[in-house]
Amino acid sequence: MSKIPFAVQLYTLRKETAEDFAGTLRKVADLGFEAVEFAGFGEMTAREVKNLLDKLNLKAAASHVPLEELKNHLPQVLEDQKTIGSSYVVCPFIEKRQEEDYRTLIRDLNDIGEACQKEGITLCYHNHDFELESFKDGRKPLDMIFQETDEDRVKAEFDIYWLQKAGEQPSEWIDRYKGRAPLIHLKDMTLDEEQFFAELGTGGVDLDTIFVLGEKVGVKWWIVEQDESRTSPLESLEVSMNYLKEKFPHLQK
Repeated sequence: MSKIPFAVQLYTLRKETAEDFAGTLRKVADLGFEAVEFAGFGEMTAREVKNLLDKLNLKAAASHVPLEELKNHLPQVLEDQKTIGSSYVVCPFIEKRQEEDYRTLIRDLNDIGEACQKEGITLCYHNHDFELESFKDGRKPLDMIFQETDEDRVKAEFDIYWLQKAGEQPSEWIDRYKGRAPLIHLKDMTLDEEQFFAELGTGGVDLDTIFVLGEKVGVKWWIVEQDESRTSPLESLEVSMNYLKEKFPHLQK
């Protein structure tokens, strides 16, 4: 397998970063991750974040930015992304989910994606499970989003946990939109009825198939996220990284 880099989505460490942003990023680097995906900069400026990344030899894989901020403050968002060295900005979540809301979202994503493209930034949309709840005509909102947005303006950040939670096969979605999913949220799911968030390699998600597929369809970043943990989030990330190091010996630095 080629060496697609691994990052951490900092939402996993939201409590830790709120208490000590710089110290938490240092711990991420110490675990062996190559980059982070941001969900805000805490109290730091983009320039301060860039200096911290350089100090820790970390890269910025992407940033999650709320839709309203993308709509209302896009020039500043893009300037910040360029400052930290991020090539991807991600719409992470939507509140309104009726069919007409999705049509409005599609228009917004096309417009935002075009503006991002002009600045050398790629816009991605990150899914949960609610986009897999079919409309009355049987169509799934997630298909609607990617079928009705411009494939050059709007890419995917597929979250494999939420796809599987919705009863889908994550690999099928990654293959269906091959070349359009540069970012993948790597997660696992417990095998019990709760289907809780799990450390990589400890649950029931077919990660092997996803890893092999990623090489073929143009994945640029594997991004590890664990929304909730039954231990500490840092301990969960360490378990996941140890699993990855067994799979990918180049991570054993």
